[in-house]
Amino acid sequence: MISIYQPSLGKEELSAIEDVFKSNWLGKGPKTDEFIKLFANKLTTSVHHGVAFVMGNPNNLLTVSSCTEALFQAIDLYVQPEDEVILPSVSYIGAGNAIVAKGAIPVWCDVDKHTLNPSVEDIEKHITKKTKAVIVLHFSGVPCDIKRITELCSHHNIKLIEDNANSPFSRVDSKSTGTFGDLGLWSFDSMKQLVMGDGGMIYCKDIDDKSRLDKMTYMGLESKSGFSNIVDNKWWEFDISSPSRRSITNDIQAAIGIEQLKKIDTQIVKRKLIHDTYNKELKNIEWLQVPKDLPSNVTSSYYMYHIQTISKHDRDGLAKYLRDKGIYTTFRYYPLHWVKFFNSSHIKLPNTEYAANHTLCIPLHQGLSQEDVQLIITAIQEFK
Repeated sequence: MISIYQPSLGKEELSAIEDVFKSNWLGKGPKTDEFIKLFANKLTTSVHHGVAFVMGNPNNLLTVSSCTEALFQAIDLYVQPEDEVILPSVSYIGAGNAIVAKGAIPVWCDVDKHTLNPSVEDIEKHITKKTKAVIVLHFSGVPCDIKRITELCSHHNIKLIEDNANSPFSRVDSKSTGTFGDLGLWSFDSMKQLVMGDGGMIYCKDIDDKSRLDKMTYMGLESKSGFSNIVDNKWWEFDISSPSRRSITNDIQAAIGIEQLKKIDTQIVKRKLIHDTYNKELKNIEWLQVPKDLPSNVTSSYYMYHIQTISKHDRDGLAKYLRDKGIYTTFRYYPLHWVKFFNSSHIKLPNTEYAANHTLCIPLHQGLSQEDVQLIITAIQEFK
């Protein structure tokens, strides 16, 4: 079966893990610090006179156990019970869960039916006096209209949380996605472009938010303990500021992440080549649509490639046809307003519902061979 996602791991990652074992320090430590520094050097947080400035300083970043946990931490940081949080229905389930778990109210907005990204207009019509935050997902690695959405949230004094799980190194006007909003969240799970087994990253625009999250992600501890505490005479004593969780990564994961960072640029280039090949070979099929070319000021991370059938009846048939030929496909993300638990099925989001009935994500990862890509293309061409 040709997988829709697949990590690229090898002897470099195994050797890095071996070094961690030899160090006898497996928890959060020097390798985690190194990973954060190297990750910071991959982000551009400002552009002046056409020159992009690399973040470099890791003080606004912290690692967490997963991007799902990052979503829960973001909601805990900014939102109170009964507050409203606007997010596209085409979002990761963890975002909806985090809002409801807090006792807050998810307010689903629509998306563009082809890009599956929300617009300023989609978000703005749902803003009320109770709106505390907006969560946006850059679908498939293609940035949404993040500059205008940032301006909208700033105008209304609403916190903006960027779910950057699909778009780890995407850019708009040379500035990295994940650094426009108040918080940016990354995912390093086994299906992403950069994998660490699991794990996530949070970017905080406000250093005070970073300080609060440092405590919230480590049981609310007000002081360091053990070897890391060189101040207190009784380093085993502690206090907490909140009843928080332990949500950290470790040096085993970070060692994998460091090796993955060395490969990520090459891997994204490979993904782009496959994306462009799909576009070229599939664009003239009359019963489906392919993604539009990106604007010149936008860079994608090419996480997913999605096609849309003109007839919704063809989508499910095509998915089964491809699976029978050993090609796995899927649709992401199933609309959250359709999830029974959220009790929102009465809401009508026509573009979201169109996308959910017509869209199919096909394999896109750097492990695909030219033969795999051609087999997928040929199978789609031969479907009808």
